[in-house]
Amino acid sequence: MGLGGGLQLRRFTGITGVAFAALQVIEVPLYFVHDGAPPDSNVLTRIMLSLVVLVLLLGFVTGLRELIRQADPACGWVADLAHGAALAYIAVTFVAHSLQAGEVIAAREPVDPTITAAGTYLLYGSIGRILTAVFLVAAGYAAVRSGLLPRWAARSAYAIALINLAFVPSLYFGNDTGQFFSANGWGTTATVASLYVYWVLAVGIALIGRLRRRNARHYAGRPGVASENRR
Repeated sequence: MGLGGGLQLRRFTGITGVAFAALQVIEVPLYFVHDGAPPDSNVLTRIMLSLVVLVLLLGFVTGLRELIRQADPACGWVADLAHGAALAYIAVTFVAHSLQAGEVIAAREPVDPTITAAGTYLLYGSIGRILTAVFLVAAGYAAVRSGLLPRWAARSAYAIALINLAFVPSLYFGNDTGQFFSANGWGTTATVASLYVYWVLAVGIALIGRLRRRNARHYAGRPGVASENRR
């Protein structure tokens, strides 16, 4: 891939990462605005937003894999591992959304699908946490090892991955959504589940920032630019 293609890929990956995080921040509060069973419109709106969020995540992780491969082909297999874990996470989340939406659409009265859709407990919880941890460890390691990102990207990824792994055993602690540490508790499926979003946001901003600095150095080295800047 030429220089122009590489810059476009970096821009695409950075923008999709930032857009993903921004929409996720909008979506999460929708889970906490109603006491008891939320209206159907609330559940379906947050699921609709999440469908877009997951597509943006797909774009980000695909772009990140290709950037790592360009930076160091030897890290390609680790980038593939990160990409595979992210794809699995996206797939199981789509399934969980479908189960929740089905509960709401089929019910005659408002229901809380975080409780009634029992098939989603592990998809949003323990399965989601372990897949997130694999993605973060592999992506953080590969991004730093390849020289694509500074060391903070790996260190922060490892820390968030450890927190996610600590919540994998939450499947032993019932299905009380009001409990922080339970199979479908707000800590397991919302608070901890959202931590990786901030990592993606930071990486997206870093990629855009590096792109701008690279462009600045490129134009600064062009004939006539230096003299024009001195006017």
